[in-house]
Amino acid sequence: MDHRLEVSAEAAGRLDRFVASSLGRSRRFAMDAIERGLVAVDGRRARKGDLVRTGQQVSVRVPRLELVPQPELPLEVVYEDASVVVVSKPSGVPTHPLRAGERGTLANALAGRWPECASASRDPREGGVAHRLDTPTSGLVVAARDRASWESLRRQFSERTVRKEYLALASGRLSGPVMVDTPIAGQGRMRAVEDEGLVESGEAREAHTRVVVERAFDRWTLVRCVITTGVMHQIRVHLAHLGCPVAGDDRYGGPSPEGLERLFLHSAALGFDHPVTGERLEFESPLPSDLAACLANLAG
Repeated sequence: MDHRLEVSAEAAGRLDRFVASSLGRSRRFAMDAIERGLVAVDGRRARKGDLVRTGQQVSVRVPRLELVPQPELPLEVVYEDASVVVVSKPSGVPTHPLRAGERGTLANALAGRWPECASASRDPREGGVAHRLDTPTSGLVVAARDRASWESLRRQFSERTVRKEYLALASGRLSGPVMVDTPIAGQGRMRAVEDEGLVESGEAREAHTRVVVERAFDRWTLVRCVITTGVMHQIRVHLAHLGCPVAGDDRYGGPSPEGLERLFLHSAALGFDHPVTGERLEFESPLPSDLAACLANLAG
């Protein structure tokens, strides 16, 4: 499927952000499409990091890629009704495929249990999932079972009315609460940047993380991170910016206490308005057993 888009004054800036916003897709999708040569600006193949100006013509070729249903994959279902599903994703499981035919993701499992999820999101590979957790992050994820519900959930995330809280083990001692408003830039490996002008130019994204101390240990701090924005690796980048990266985070310099074999980051609370009834739904997820055992070891 080919999409032909014209850049408006309001949408000018980074090409990947323009493509993602115009098509209702993730920035990862947009960056992948650019890298694969599927995006052209004024008839010329685009490159990563390109900026687009008002009036330019952008064409995007989107190959139709189907999601492979996998009913055999396990799912920890927290809530389900005719419109939405809330599940708890294990650490190590990708949220959705990035390549054709990829298996073993949460989206594959959702389509295996509820086939209609594959047609709920604009990209069938997303399996109706309305947001994304990093592969090593565990915890709550919401997916839709029809397009109208998916659109409603995506709108709530965009309008920042969704409650999103994470538990993380920060290396070092933190006192709080503290609010981190530093913008985030980058692709793949993200970084905090102090220059607010980069947000205006589209080279960085606005990001807000409220960090609240839950429990202090000798060399570690269990924190609850409340976010309204949803920038890639946001919590990991912001805690590293504070000098206290998430335990087990090899990418951003987080050391691991003895016995911890993965990233200590868990989506612990999720709240949103039901797409059909408007009722406020709130869910909480306790720490998985491996993370709880890690805290018990730290407590001695």
